[in-house]
Amino acid sequence: MKVRTRWSSALIAGGLAGVLLTGCGSQGEIWPFDEDKGRMVVGMSDGILATDPAAGYDPGSWLLFNNVFQSLMSFPPGASTPVPEAAEECHFSDGSKTYTCTLRGGLKFSNGNSLTSADVKYSFDRAIGINDPAGPAPLLSTISSISTPSEKTVVFHLKVPDAIFPSKIASGAGSIVDRHVYPKDRLLKGGKTVGSGPYMLDSIDKSKAVFSVYSGYHGTAEVKNSGVTLRLFEGDQQALKSSLEKGEVDVAYRGLTAKAIAALDASPTAGKDGMDVVQGSSAEVQHMVFNTADPLVGKIGVRKAIAYLLDRNALLSEVYQSTAAPLYSIVPGGITGHGTSFFDMYGDGPQPQKAKDALRDSGITRKVKLTLWSTPSRYGPATDDELRTIADQLNKSGLFDARMETVPFDQYEKDIADGKYGVYVKGWVPDYPDPDNFTQPFFGKGNVLSNNYENSEITDRIIPQTSSMTDRASTRQKFIELQDIVARELPLLPLWQGKQYAVAHENVRGLQNCLDTSTVFRFWELNTAY
Repeated sequence: MKVRTRWSSALIAGGLAGVLLTGCGSQGEIWPFDEDKGRMVVGMSDGILATDPAAGYDPGSWLLFNNVFQSLMSFPPGASTPVPEAAEECHFSDGSKTYTCTLRGGLKFSNGNSLTSADVKYSFDRAIGINDPAGPAPLLSTISSISTPSEKTVVFHLKVPDAIFPSKIASGAGSIVDRHVYPKDRLLKGGKTVGSGPYMLDSIDKSKAVFSVYSGYHGTAEVKNSGVTLRLFEGDQQALKSSLEKGEVDVAYRGLTAKAIAALDASPTAGKDGMDVVQGSSAEVQHMVFNTADPLVGKIGVRKAIAYLLDRNALLSEVYQSTAAPLYSIVPGGITGHGTSFFDMYGDGPQPQKAKDALRDSGITRKVKLTLWSTPSRYGPATDDELRTIADQLNKSGLFDARMETVPFDQYEKDIADGKYGVYVKGWVPDYPDPDNFTQPFFGKGNVLSNNYENSEITDRIIPQTSSMTDRASTRQKFIELQDIVARELPLLPLWQGKQYAVAHENVRGLQNCLDTSTVFRFWELNTAY
C-alpha cells in the first residue's frame, strides 16, 4: 500500500541536564478571557502547507486540523487509545470489519450548518476520491463503503479487519468537513476553513495564522484561552528564538535546537523574566536506511558491520547533547511492541572484531568505501553532523572509508526513488500512537523507505494478524517477532527516539497536555497565570 510520509524535521531539543523543569507549576489564577490577556501566541518553525484536510499531511497542517475540525474519535492528553469526540459512541462488529459510530447531539459547523452523518460520509468519501498526493487517503484504504442509516449514525464497512481504524480516524485524516462548503472533487482554496472543532481559523498567511474560539463547539475539549495566534517562522530558528526572548511569542514549539534552548536558559532575558523548558513524550524516530538492492550495501555483511560499529550514545551526546534517546527498536518507547531486538543482536557500542567477521563472511577483505547520504533541509540542521559523526565512527574501526554527502530534500527523495543511494537517513513522525504505524508503512511494495526490502512473513502474516486484533496490548509479541526478523535482515537500523519539547515564558500553563505520543498539540490546554 502506498502511504504518504509524515517525515520528521528532527527538530530535537529538551532533556537538558539542569535546564529541564518537570512542569509549569499549579494552575494558579487564569487571566481573564479578553483579547489582550486570554490570547496565546505560539511560534513554530514549520509552515502550514494546507488548510483543506483532504490535502495536508505535514505537522503544521495537522496542527491546524486538530484544532479547527472535529473527528469522530480523539486522543486525550497522554493517552494512546482514542475516545469518542464528535461521536457519542463507536463500536466494532463483524470481526472488526464493521465500525459503527453514533454522533453527539447538537453538532454544528462554525457557519451554523448542522453536522450529520451525511457530512461524515462525505468527508471520508471526498478525501479518498480526491486522493491528493500530499493527502491522507492511504490511511483510509481499508474502507470499502460507508452507510448512514440515520442522521446520527454512520457505518464504516471495511475491506479487511482493521483494529487500528479508530486510531486512524482520530488523526487529522478523520477531519469532518461541511458537505455544503467543500467541493466533492477538488480542494477548497483561499485558506478558508469551516469546521466544528474548538477553534475557527480567522486568517492565515505565510507569517501567521489567527484562531478564535468557536462558541458552538460540542465535544471533549475544555478551552482555557480566548484564542491563539500561531506565528510561522518557516525554518528560521534564530528568528523564533529571538521572538521568544523579546516576549513576542508565549511558546516556542517545534524549531529550537538543543543549543538554542541552552542559550535561552542562560540568557539575561530568561534570568529576568523566567523561561521554562517543558519536555513531553514523543514517538518521533530516525532510522538509517539500507537499499537492499545496492551492489555494496545489498551485502548483509556490510549492513551488519555498520550495526556492530554504531555508537548511539556517543552520537547523541556529541550531536544532540543527549536530547534524544538511543533507539534499538523499530517501535519507540511508550508504544506497545517496543523491544530491544537491535541491542540484543548488535550491542550498544563498537565491536570491531564482530564487524570484521561480518565483512569477511560476505567475502569483503578490503576497506569498504561508503557514502552516507543526508538532507538537512528536511530533517534538521544537525543531520549532516549526525551522518558525519557516524562516518567517523565507521572509519575509526579501520574497516571503512566512509564519508557524508548532503543534498536538498527534493533531490534526495528523487535519488532515493531512483535507487542511487546505498545508505541514507529517514525520520518518522507517527500518524497515530500504535505499533502498526511504525511497521506497516515500512515494509512491502511501495513502502515509504523505498529500499527494495520485502519479507512475506511480515507482509502476509504478521501485519494482517496484528491488524485484526482489537486488544492492542496483545499484539506485543507479534511485533517483537517482526522486529527480530528485521534486526536479522537489516533493511534499516534504528538510531534515536526524539524528546518532544516546548519553551515558554514561566506564566504559561497547560503545555504538558500538548506534548505526548499522539503528536496532537492541543491549543485549548494553553493558558496564562500570574
